[in-house]
Amino acid sequence: MPIIYLSPSTQENNLYVNGGTEEEWMNRLADAMVPYLTAAGIRYTRNTPEMTAASSIRASNAGSYDLHLALHSNAAPEGQYGQVRGVLVFYYPGSVQGQRAANLVANGLKTIYPLPNLVRAEPTTSIGEVRRVRAPSVFLELGYHDNPDDAAWVKNNLDAIARSIVLSLTEYFGLPFLEPQAPRPAVVDVSWGYLNIRDKPDTRSAVIARAYDGARLTVLNQWQGWYVVRFDNVVGWASGDFITLL
Repeated sequence: MPIIYLSPSTQENNLYVNGGTEEEWMNRLADAMVPYLTAAGIRYTRNTPEMTAASSIRASNAGSYDLHLALHSNAAPEGQYGQVRGVLVFYYPGSVQGQRAANLVANGLKTIYPLPNLVRAEPTTSIGEVRRVRAPSVFLELGYHDNPDDAAWVKNNLDAIARSIVLSLTEYFGLPFLEPQAPRPAVVDVSWGYLNIRDKPDTRSAVIARAYDGARLTVLNQWQGWYVVRFDNVVGWASGDFITLL
């Protein structure tokens, strides 16, 4: 299954004009993304508010991630406070996968941001979490937190923004988008050795784990005869023909 490094802002001194901080609201957005990521079977590692951009980069580079996703909001230059709006989605120039992911995320956000012509994907070499990470990177600037309308949009639309981003990620990874469901206990029910747990809902996809007959697992979601399951800390897809819900 794909795995991302999820990096909400650690900038606790960037204040929202209508209350709270960039760190607080981007972490709330990450919280809102988690059920959608889990529903789609996208694994994640997440930074913590105590970290910095530099330590987040080191943590990302210490792992093997399919995408680095940084969540931020913007601030207008001095003299233009409160006057600028828009959403920027940055990627590293020359990164084909980074650009593809950024375009998908930007196109999705255009459907929910009130000024879609102000949503755009752009290359950059000036942002560390784009330039210095090994994985393809997408760095989001979700509106301007010094603009009352943009700040209110973020705070009032956390679920819609989270859903849009994860919907774009499922398209990027070639996975179905699924609405979150309550986890359910289940057991493997096969008449032969084991059940293959796969990277995608396709019998040709890679096997990432095997669960023997009688093994307990957790069903996170289902799609067209397949289940998203968690087994021994592995999340993957398994055929529903060989799983019994408890």
